[in-house]
Amino acid sequence: MLSRRNFLAGTLAIGAASRLHAQAGDAAPTVLRIERHDIEVNGKIASMLRIRQPDETIGITTEVGKPFRVRVENHIEEPSLIHWHGLTPPWQQDGVPGISEPAIPPGGSADYDFPLRVGGTYWMHSHYGFQEQLLLAAPLIIRDGGETSGGQDIVIELADFSFTPPEKIYADLQARQPPKMDMPGMKSKPDLNDVQYDAFLANGRTLEDPEVIKVETGGHVRLRIINTSSMSAFHIDLGKLEGHLVAVDGLPVQKVHGSTFPIAVAQRLDIELAIPKTAAAYPVLAVLEGERKQTGIVLLAGKGRVRRISGRAGTASPALTLDLERSLRAVKPLADRKANRTYTINLTGAMQGYQWSINNVAWNKDVPPLMVTEGERVELVLVNQTMMTHPMHLHGHSFQVVAINGDRFAGAMRDTVLVPPKTTVTIAFDADNPGWWSFHCHLLYHLHAGMFTLRYS
Repeated sequence: MLSRRNFLAGTLAIGAASRLHAQAGDAAPTVLRIERHDIEVNGKIASMLRIRQPDETIGITTEVGKPFRVRVENHIEEPSLIHWHGLTPPWQQDGVPGISEPAIPPGGSADYDFPLRVGGTYWMHSHYGFQEQLLLAAPLIIRDGGETSGGQDIVIELADFSFTPPEKIYADLQARQPPKMDMPGMKSKPDLNDVQYDAFLANGRTLEDPEVIKVETGGHVRLRIINTSSMSAFHIDLGKLEGHLVAVDGLPVQKVHGSTFPIAVAQRLDIELAIPKTAAAYPVLAVLEGERKQTGIVLLAGKGRVRRISGRAGTASPALTLDLERSLRAVKPLADRKANRTYTINLTGAMQGYQWSINNVAWNKDVPPLMVTEGERVELVLVNQTMMTHPMHLHGHSFQVVAINGDRFAGAMRDTVLVPPKTTVTIAFDADNPGWWSFHCHLLYHLHAGMFTLRYS
């Protein structure tokens, strides 16, 4: 039986060899440094991690058609590795330690070189240990020249933040006793926000001191919103503005007009805005799912006045649903064809001991992969048997949402889909990028507990 134990040694050797092969071109690579740095949140200093270029640019902005020629340097005291979330590199450059390549040791570096065929809003983050919980993430923007706003690009990177070390957060989750259902006939409710965070950040800042971005009165803006949070989903609130959702997870959808949009962990929203001709401050807020806590930025048009914004919304936001998901339609959907292979993926687990798994098996090195043949149309039927939502992310491929609770439709192309409690979501993809690919819940403590598997083609 094919297992991770059987392929690990060969995988690491191939990954190391691919690094030597990269950089064959003439252009100098873009250097990304993994660094430790201090940030101030709520008047206190915390030591966090970041990804930046030597000129202090955070992340990467590039163009479709250019090679992704990057050198990652590890300047921290432990091994690390970066995953290119939403991109479709050769599998040996996917950035998952022990699966695609070895982690980069302290003081070491790794080279990457692959083509960028599709533009959009993507991001990068560590897949090593608890580093992503320490904010080791950054935007990865690929402009394709097809954006319709013709205006200003604004990236909003959302994150949840805690002064408590992630190792202790995880240990506390494992030790927590779930509430007893003592009342006869009492119904279970969805479990939201397992971790009580100290702050929520937008571009590294709270609403005590939000980032203020100048925009032109009467101008056009494209918001690129990236939810890099460990565990927190939000509702985006445009306030007095209204916009058009034009892409999800980097891929275009038929326009959806509105002023509020849900965003799960690891998802991205591209929203086009027309700025009024009136000079004013226009907050763009992210309200925590199920609560009043919020973060955001301020768009400042002309000589408008920026007023203090509370860190608490007027009312609690609802739990995320799939209402928007049902209405989304891809601009470039998959070709119409029947599935060659279908897998049912049961999302399983329990709050008792904080156990999370796929098909009742927590990931370990002996779990066999989901076998797929190159060229097949594959459907994954994601059945959430738990009372928590699970944003499920597939590496190396984009997929199409094709059914919710058995109702078929040709939905959005994505790389991360939300599966609410007691809900079934079916996704389809073409196995056109052979290799070893991860598939997992992007709630990071669920991932760490074992809601993870591999697919091989």
